[in-house]
Amino acid sequence: MKMFLSYTLFFLLSAAAAGQDVEVTADYPSAVTAGQQFSLSYTVNAGGGEFTVPAFTGFSKIMGPQTSYSQSTQFINGKVSRQTSYSYIYYLQAIKTGKFVIPPAVFTLKGKEYKSDSVRIEVVSDASQVQNSGGSRNAGSENSGVNTSSGDLFVNLSVNRKEVYAGEPILATVKIFTKVDLQGINEIKYPTFNNFLRTDMETPPLTSLQQENVNGTVYGTGVLQKFLLYPQTPGEITIDPVQLTVLVQQRTGSPDPFFGDFFSSYQTIPRTIASKPVVIKVKALPGIKPDDYSGVVGKLAMKSDLSHDSVNVNDAVNFKITLSGTGNLKIASAPKMKMPPDVEVYDPKVTEELQNSASGSLGTKTFEYLLIPRHYGEFKIPPVTYSYFDPSSGKYETLTTPEYTFYARKTDDQSGGPAIYSGVAKEDVQYLGKDIRFIRNDPGRLSKVVSVFSTKQAFYALYGVALLIFLLVLFIRREHVRRNSDLSLVRNRKAGKVASRRLHNAAVLLKNNQIDKFYEEILKALWGYLSDKLSIPVSGMTRANAASALLLRGVDEEKIKNLNEILDTCEYARFAPSASGAEAEKIFEGASRFIKSVENSIR
Repeated sequence: MKMFLSYTLFFLLSAAAAGQDVEVTADYPSAVTAGQQFSLSYTVNAGGGEFTVPAFTGFSKIMGPQTSYSQSTQFINGKVSRQTSYSYIYYLQAIKTGKFVIPPAVFTLKGKEYKSDSVRIEVVSDASQVQNSGGSRNAGSENSGVNTSSGDLFVNLSVNRKEVYAGEPILATVKIFTKVDLQGINEIKYPTFNNFLRTDMETPPLTSLQQENVNGTVYGTGVLQKFLLYPQTPGEITIDPVQLTVLVQQRTGSPDPFFGDFFSSYQTIPRTIASKPVVIKVKALPGIKPDDYSGVVGKLAMKSDLSHDSVNVNDAVNFKITLSGTGNLKIASAPKMKMPPDVEVYDPKVTEELQNSASGSLGTKTFEYLLIPRHYGEFKIPPVTYSYFDPSSGKYETLTTPEYTFYARKTDDQSGGPAIYSGVAKEDVQYLGKDIRFIRNDPGRLSKVVSVFSTKQAFYALYGVALLIFLLVLFIRREHVRRNSDLSLVRNRKAGKVASRRLHNAAVLLKNNQIDKFYEEILKALWGYLSDKLSIPVSGMTRANAASALLLRGVDEEKIKNLNEILDTCEYARFAPSASGAEAEKIFEGASRFIKSVENSIR
């Protein structure tokens, strides 16, 4: 039995591999500098064949191929899927400048050839050589419009359109460019985008940088965020700069003349950069807006559907209108319905299936109306018109649904024909005795209300107690207001409690193995506690100020030394995470002991 299962499993895996499409993909940098070494890797999702690489014309082959193999098998709902990957890595060096095209690599399996895409790499001069020689810029580069005046590190806010109609979507992209060693991004301040409706597009987190050629210089680049902006007012609108605070690794001291940078020391320093403001010219919508204008600027299509053409009186009919296309569909208003008086129309149920794209919201928006005929007969749904503005033609476009007819059948509990008033069918006036009851005439059983206070003495005693309670509450309230009037004293009293809450949060992060956030929370707890306890604003808080204030309040130098060690360890671990859990627990205990000791010595 075991042998049978083994052969069956082998057969299924072989069948899954045989039905798999063979693909050959290449991974490489799009731009490098002359003399730079880089890797070119090919990946094949099948084995058993012959892999052939072309000649690397224009490059020097240093090493390769370095091969690797991976395989994974999945059983999902009784189906077997198998993924196989073979990688071939070559290490090359750029020799001379220019644009080079490496022909496709070929993988041959069972007499059939599978090819990768051609490899296109641009080799540029060193950045200093480009500036010193006054060489021409690469006008064909994708980033030729990027301003590189900021040197080795800058951020750019780019838009796909700078002249649009009011309501027409704009794609804004925030991108960082660097030639220095970044250790992380500490803070990002995006503009408020005044006079725009803003939608954040789903942007993958920045985990690695891609090499790009910008005006003859190779930068490491990465997209931080993308936005969809819908201008609301005509005229020139200025988008404020994006501000970034990044952490840059910088060498301290000069390199050793014998060992070079091997024994050099480095430090991480914050650096603030900002993009240039962007001006958008917004044109007003031309002409007079139609009465049925929906507010949509884009390209739309409309279809409609009626659920039934015949129902009983008081039964519901669903009338559905679906809009599809691109533009600012999120603000599309509901179409206006004009129905006879004997048909009750409810507010529509709105459903959206939208996704963001460079041309705005893309997808469908559905309005589902509930129509209930309150009398029998034939009813017509007049054509529904819906207008929008098409920026490509610069005109208002109108969509129209066809006319629909449905019939409401008379039920058994209705009698008599419809009464006609002014050419409109109305519902007969009927006796509603079953719904409305007569008012009761007899008074029922009445009783005398007993007095709340049996004697006058009890009333005055209760009044006196209430007065004393009022005066006591008034005194306590005034004392509470007096104690809380001095904000510095309030922060001083509550410093320990606030620090305890932050230490509790740090303990939870440590338990969840979120070491980087743990150190950040420890720093917040210590700096926040010192600011509140010593009455020093956070903006003016430094280690020197804190140490001086602690010495004046009788805290010994050994505790201050322990504090500085904890701060150094936390700040280093935030930007170069390598600490273990045991070291983190030691830092947590040290911070707790310091706060408790200062809390006991300073009142």
